[in-house]
Amino acid sequence: MKKIIIVLSALFLITLSISLLFFRHQKFSYSGVVEAIEINIAPKITDNIVKFHVKEGDKVTKDQILLELDGKDIMAAYNYAQTEFDRTAKIYKRNATSKENYDTKRYKYDDATIKKDWRVLKSPINGKVLYKYYNEGEMVTIGEKILTLADLKEIDVWVYLPHNKIASININDKVIGYLPEINKNFSGHIYTINDEAEFTPKNVQTRNERERLVYGVKIRFSNDDNLSLKPGMTLEVQF
Repeated sequence: MKKIIIVLSALFLITLSISLLFFRHQKFSYSGVVEAIEINIAPKITDNIVKFHVKEGDKVTKDQILLELDGKDIMAAYNYAQTEFDRTAKIYKRNATSKENYDTKRYKYDDATIKKDWRVLKSPINGKVLYKYYNEGEMVTIGEKILTLADLKEIDVWVYLPHNKIASININDKVIGYLPEINKNFSGHIYTINDEAEFTPKNVQTRNERERLVYGVKIRFSNDDNLSLKPGMTLEVQF
């Protein structure tokens, strides 16, 4: 009987050792929520919106017109500056005015020409309209976001790692992300590693629930041609 107990104990210890060795070397998946690389569209003047050319969910291309502002004031300023410059340029050729006056009128005309284009807002990227915050006819102020665009060709995922794991990774290290819903892997690289630890966010998976302090790591992934990775999805990441 003692021999049987000894043999069973030995088998148990061997099985336990193998299991511990297996799980120690098994890669652990950290999960993170997909975030779009967002760009806010805001005006450089305070004015009324007269027309939207896009709506939420629309795909847009670089330099595509997104919306138009009223622009009456800046157009009036432009027309006045153009008239003044044209008149000054003519009399300057006849030496009937100073170089200083000519340069002043030229500066005001160039400035008005730049501001004239501020009434039309264009897309700086190829992407998608995520959010629209105003309607036609409403007034917006300088710097206030009217639209939010996203370039979904690349997306970001934040994961949170313990101190002992941070020591083994570096910026630009290659990382694989897995999307269970379509059983597909995505290639990415480590984009940012936070310098300071923080308390584990409640919605974050870690190897050990008792790990209270973790470091945020931002990983940038390349999306596929179908743009399968969308904001709000959960991506599993292996290190």
